[in-house]
Amino acid sequence: MEWNAELDATGLLCPLPVLKARKRLMALAPGQVLRVLADDPAAVVDMPHFCAEQGHELADAMTDRTPQVYFIRRGA
Repeated sequence: MEWNAELDATGLLCPLPVLKARKRLMALAPGQVLRVLADDPAAVVDMPHFCAEQGHELADAMTDRTPQVYFIRRGA
């Protein structure tokens, strides 16, 4: 999958990966994709919940690897 921006959130614990993703997404246009790298075990739950709550699409997630990789498409 192609992405427009990347956030390396490895080494950060909850809630920092989600907070930094939110800030980075605000700088993107609707429809653009943010690739997030994270190794916080809570990110597996936090990222999908964040996307659902904020109106973003979790376009893809690879959670069976370290770091985990999330592709978040910015909502309107």
